[in-house]
Amino acid sequence: MLKYTADHEWLKRDGEVVTIGITDHAAETLGDLVFVQLPEVGATFAKGDGAAVVESVKAASDVYAPIGGEVVEINQAIVEDPSIVNREPQGAGWFFKLKPADMSAFDALMDEAAYRATLGQ
Repeated sequence: MLKYTADHEWLKRDGEVVTIGITDHAAETLGDLVFVQLPEVGATFAKGDGAAVVESVKAASDVYAPIGGEVVEINQAIVEDPSIVNREPQGAGWFFKLKPADMSAFDALMDEAAYRATLGQ
C-alpha cells in the first residue's frame, strides 16, 4: 500500500519498514537531477525534519521525513546516478528506508486518490 504527503513524497510499507521516495510529480517538477545527498543509516528523524537533499539543473530542494523514525537503509545507487530518480521515481529511485517510531503516522497519510486530488487530477 502506498501513502503520500503534500510535499510530494511516497511511502510504501513492508512489514515494520517504510520505503520513502519522491513522486512522479516531484521528479517532473524538479527536472533532471544532478546530485542526491541521503541520510546516514542509523540517523533518526522527527516528522518534518530535512532528511535528504536533491539538486537539479533548476534548483536544490530538501526531502523531508514524512514520519518519524530511524533510517535502516539508503539507496546508494541514486547517489551514484541521480538520473535513476528521474527515470523511476516510484520504483528504483527510492531514497531511504525508515523504521517508524509510530506506525500509526504512516496510516494517517494520504492515499493515492487524496494525493491526486491535491494535484487537481
